[in-house]
Amino acid sequence: MKLRIAILGTRGIPNYYGGFEHISEYVSAGLVKRGHSVTVYNSHNHPYTQDNWNGVEIKHCYDPEYLIGTAGQFIYDMNCLLDARKNKFDVVLIMGYTSSSVWGKLYPKNSTIITNMDGMEWKRSKYSKPVQQFLKYAEKLAVKYSQYYVADSRVIKSYLADKYNINSEYIPYGADVYSDQEREQYDFNEALKEDYFLLMARMEPENNIETILDGFNKSNSDRKFKVLGDTGNRFGKYITNKFNNDQRIEFKGAIFDTPKVRSLQNNSYLYFHGHSVGGTNPSLLEAMASEALIAAHNNPFNKSVLNTDAFYFSNAGEVQELVETVQRKDLEKSMVMNNLHKIQDQFNWERVIDQYEEFIIECYKHANHEAIIAHQ
Repeated sequence: MKLRIAILGTRGIPNYYGGFEHISEYVSAGLVKRGHSVTVYNSHNHPYTQDNWNGVEIKHCYDPEYLIGTAGQFIYDMNCLLDARKNKFDVVLIMGYTSSSVWGKLYPKNSTIITNMDGMEWKRSKYSKPVQQFLKYAEKLAVKYSQYYVADSRVIKSYLADKYNINSEYIPYGADVYSDQEREQYDFNEALKEDYFLLMARMEPENNIETILDGFNKSNSDRKFKVLGDTGNRFGKYITNKFNNDQRIEFKGAIFDTPKVRSLQNNSYLYFHGHSVGGTNPSLLEAMASEALIAAHNNPFNKSVLNTDAFYFSNAGEVQELVETVQRKDLEKSMVMNNLHKIQDQFNWERVIDQYEEFIIECYKHANHEAIIAHQ
């Protein structure tokens, strides 16, 4: 069965932004290879201006976020939905609900609607109380106006079952295993092997960047600590200023050059993953696939992916202890290999794309079967 599928809710592909763009890139191209017709909606401000990317049709919609800030995301999502209503898509896959579910009444009536339910956005500490309340409301609307649901984490799947009594399909993110070719491309001028700690995240409070750097700052380590992420926002400026006097901490800015990021992960002494909210995090899977030894914030999301194959921390004191005591011995090597096997078995892109294809077809058939019964 070949379907006409639209993917909405992201800033667009190829990925210049984050998780949903990352997965949309892989899933859209993978579905095209499997014979489906796929359209991805892009912001008109997206750096990629062509109408086709790896066989995926790109629709550019007006996005005033650059003029009016966050409110612009709502207008952009509305523009995408209005366009999607004019095209007879069999299935519309909506990535997230933050600024789209308020337009639930505009969801294309004759398309099967599937929403990837994101990761409890209302828990993010960067949001004020009123915004958190709105996000809870948006989550409720997404449940109401969608027919089928994807959860990218088992924690989210059980949350949705408990809170809304809905069944969602667990489909995680994927990652590519670190290849021999990438290993050969490594630039030794960039960093000496295992000579530094590494952190890669958006500069936001719930990613525990301050906790991690506080712990490192108090440590007696003579290694460097490289921080990857755009420090241009308010929290980023605060962090760079706070640790300005620690010569060991290097803020490298955002790097979208995947091979470079992967070689930095692969060669780090210990990779710190501080994310505490959301589902299965793409940068965590990338680190696992790049054979990094991982120290993760102690929470159910990270534990559901890493199990016992990581060091865990909850505060700056525990970070300091890890920085000063972790050795690269056989136990650590087995943790790295166990995580690599998880990528090969559970979190590889081909499997993720297969799962999306199977679920999309199943939802489409189910929705149309229901529609036939309703008309009888």
